[in-house]
Amino acid sequence: MDIQSIKLRFGIIGNSPLLNRVIDIARQVAPTDISVLVSGESGVGKEVFPKIIHQLSVRKHGPYIAVNCGAIPEGTIDSELFGHEKGSFTGAHEARKGYFEVANSGTIFLDEVAELPQSTQVRLLRVLESGEFIKVGSSKVLKTDVRIVAATNVDILDFVHQGKFRQDLYYRLNTVPIHIPPLRDRKEDILLLFRKFASDFAERYRMPVIELGEEARQILMNYRWYGNIRQLKNITEQISIIEKQRLVSAQTLLKYLPEGQQRDLPVLYKPESAGGEFSERELLYKVLFDMRRDITELKKLVFKVMQDSGNMEGLLKEQPQRIHRLFRENDSQDTEAFDLPVHHTFDTTDEAVAESEVLEESLSLDKNELDLIKKALEKHDGKRKNAAKELGISERTLYRKIKEYDLDL
Repeated sequence: MDIQSIKLRFGIIGNSPLLNRVIDIARQVAPTDISVLVSGESGVGKEVFPKIIHQLSVRKHGPYIAVNCGAIPEGTIDSELFGHEKGSFTGAHEARKGYFEVANSGTIFLDEVAELPQSTQVRLLRVLESGEFIKVGSSKVLKTDVRIVAATNVDILDFVHQGKFRQDLYYRLNTVPIHIPPLRDRKEDILLLFRKFASDFAERYRMPVIELGEEARQILMNYRWYGNIRQLKNITEQISIIEKQRLVSAQTLLKYLPEGQQRDLPVLYKPESAGGEFSERELLYKVLFDMRRDITELKKLVFKVMQDSGNMEGLLKEQPQRIHRLFRENDSQDTEAFDLPVHHTFDTTDEAVAESEVLEESLSLDKNELDLIKKALEKHDGKRKNAAKELGISERTLYRKIKEYDLDL
């Protein structure tokens, strides 16, 4: 079956090369029994690809079971997947087959596989390696012949590095990876999908089809679509039902797009987060403070090297302005004044400008340093040790800063 036939059969809309590529991979891997890991953001349509793989495989006449691992409580997921014996736990009034037993000779689709608890991951690994499993409350080993296709909308490799997902299981599931591209990487498909959804909703609700003006089309194509196809479908349905005017203008479309995500631009600033966490701007100031401290330490080190080299007087005569500027005391709390045994007279015009710039920056940093210290102390209920750790400074330095700013704790 060619790619176009697969699109028609499974209702896939789009002509993007990225989309055609992942369909082609699914088509090629389908006749085998290799495990497949489908990845992609929420709303890209990951659930379609396990169906393609199943229907194009020799298992197409066997059962196909889709399981949302994130929707099953941790306490019952082993029972759901592998079954249980009567009396194995409270409420187990009769024996029950699990999904792996029911899906024998077929395909099981494990959606949100990254949400599986560690104990279940061990059981799943055994099924992948040998096809064996044990029901909850039983000691009898059962066999199953099932193909596993898994899916996730998170960076599962990051979960592996954090110790939340077993590395051996990841490599067994990820024999063939299929990554579904987000809608913003398939811009040529956005208008096709909009027209398809608009036509479907017009037929369902018995109303004229909505159309987009030229400006609205550009906005639609340049939007980030963090919710991908699902978000586009929902917005199309909302406009179809609510708007009486069938030609959708740019102003009308913007009313349905969440604020702050209307253009394909990076986010530069976020407001302070709730719950006492540091915002991106505060973290940036923290980095600046760390850099200033590192530069001060570097100055002290360079000064010591210059003194030890015995060539201090020569350097001061050659570059008096640069040396004085380098070792000017700009943070009396963290550095000692440098004793430079030379008195030169030189043009102070550039120096005055530099002084102004340093003073302005220093005032800005000091103000934000004070805010940052206050926030850290509030977050940790006045516990200086924890606040100092959060700020990346010693408790002694924090104590000095508290005295310096005359903070009332």
